[in-house]
Amino acid sequence: MSYLLQTLTRKQDVDKLAKTVRDVSKFASIALVDVDAEEIQVYLKYFDITLIPATIFFFNAHHMKMDSGTPDHTKWIGAFHQKQDFIDVVEAIFRGAMKGKLIVRCPLSPERVPKFELLYKNI
Repeated sequence: MSYLLQTLTRKQDVDKLAKTVRDVSKFASIALVDVDAEEIQVYLKYFDITLIPATIFFFNAHHMKMDSGTPDHTKWIGAFHQKQDFIDVVEAIFRGAMKGKLIVRCPLSPERVPKFELLYKNI
């Protein structure tokens, strides 16, 4: 399983991610992507990535979705509060994917999920 994590804005987020790599290496791989890169622009539009950081989950080339109580189930928007929060989410995605699910329930409490509002353009 791998996931896509867009440009991190704080050094703390990068450090948190680096410490997590070893913990999830048995069942996940991590890829950091520069959102300004030309070859990434088509994916930014396809996944509607306008808020950064955004995390997108994949399992065997299938886009995995997560119901975290936010309006958008296609990606995780915002930073994770703690290293363990990230590990719990990746593990939930992996377990759900192994059972054949395409959408899983977020294992975190609602207080630990970043809140945002969707704004629709030209509607």
